[in-house]
Amino acid sequence: MKAWFERAMRGTVCISTALAMCGASLLPAAAGPHLLVDVQTGKVIEHEDAFQRWYPASLTKLMTAYTVFRQIDAGRLSLSTPIIMSKKSAAQPASKMYLKPGDSMTLDDALKVLLVKSANDVAYAIAENVSGSMPDFVNLMNAEAARLGMTSTHFINPNGLPGKGQYTTAHDLGILAVTLKRNYPQYAHYFSLEGIKVGKREYGNYNKLIGRFPGADGMKTGFICASGFNQVSSATRGGRTVVSVVLGSDSLIARADLSAALLEKGLSTRTGFSMPAIERLPAYGATRDVVSDISEDICKKKGKKVRSEGQDDAHDPKVVSPFSKPIDRPLNVALITIIPAGKAMADAKLSNDEGEVAHGIPIPEPRPLN
Repeated sequence: MKAWFERAMRGTVCISTALAMCGASLLPAAAGPHLLVDVQTGKVIEHEDAFQRWYPASLTKLMTAYTVFRQIDAGRLSLSTPIIMSKKSAAQPASKMYLKPGDSMTLDDALKVLLVKSANDVAYAIAENVSGSMPDFVNLMNAEAARLGMTSTHFINPNGLPGKGQYTTAHDLGILAVTLKRNYPQYAHYFSLEGIKVGKREYGNYNKLIGRFPGADGMKTGFICASGFNQVSSATRGGRTVVSVVLGSDSLIARADLSAALLEKGLSTRTGFSMPAIERLPAYGATRDVVSDISEDICKKKGKKVRSEGQDDAHDPKVVSPFSKPIDRPLNVALITIIPAGKAMADAKLSNDEGEVAHGIPIPEPRPLN
């Protein structure tokens, strides 16, 4: 971490004055694949090991959200569709909301929980409620991936928990992120929330660029031992939007800092004719068909020590990047309403922090999928 910071600081003057002329060598060292794309032009500004297969972890939830948006477009559900927890969804491992079978929320709230808290139980519940079963929803996810040209991606669940057959690449995640930014600006707010509040409990976004990096406006993070710390980020300044993909970092703060450096480079670099479009970037890498597993580096004692060194006394990530600054105000949070099992949404009465009573809004039945 110290060496990383020293490299970043040596490049600060160059990056802040003429980053486009400095080259990639002054960016923080990347442990795994990474990619940087201009959203408007689709040009790839930088890439490394972009076709190496990797475990997506909770970056999977970007495709979960995209699949939901497509179903809303088709008129098969709406943001007010109820998402009801089943026994299977409630039993999913953490990270989760620890909801009980029968508890429910609107799809609108479920998307906020999905993308801020990265709740595996809510992701599973979304899949079951949208498609009738988790496998049917995953089939939709894989169909959408194939349609987008994500040729080296396959999903086995909607939440990113590890398993055989679950993999993606930085290239494919770049395609998905660019598509989300271009095609669904009406849903951009789901990816840029600083936090959510459920009852008296507040949860900050795992994406530590939001509210800290100027122009940051999404998107998602992910972690399992096998993948390390992954992050897909986006930022907009002066009418330009760029997306970065970082896979395999050794800590939450390392992935955030590398993402910040990439975004800064992207926003400071004009795309040129010689830069390839993301959909035309030729595949490369002799081991690209093997799914990387870095569990030994991430979840042994050395990896745990690196992660602890990146936190302050409150277990929040330390700000290391010269491009980010701490949030010195309360988080802007979205209020989430959970309807307890056995209580209809139309009749639910939940108290907010001011002690006022909020009545649930009647929720229409979801439309048939076929």
